[in-house]
Amino acid sequence: MPTRDFYEREVGPGGALYVGSPETVAQKIAANLPLLGASRFDLKHGMPGMSQTSLVSSIELFGTRVVPRVRELLAVRAAA
Repeated sequence: MPTRDFYEREVGPGGALYVGSPETVAQKIAANLPLLGASRFDLKHGMPGMSQTSLVSSIELFGTRVVPRVRELLAVRAAA
């Protein structure tokens, strides 16, 4: 299990964890893809202690809300 300090550090703007609302996660992905020169992004959708219900919900939100929002944000930035 991650410690609280690790979690707090990693959920911040420079951290490796993409945690929060679909909008928060989409904003973080959209900000980091261009910085990395990446055209793809993949998440590990689970963590120790996460329930199966939470895992399934996370995957569903990623596909139905996060991915479309990331595409929208990247398109707006490309057009600017």
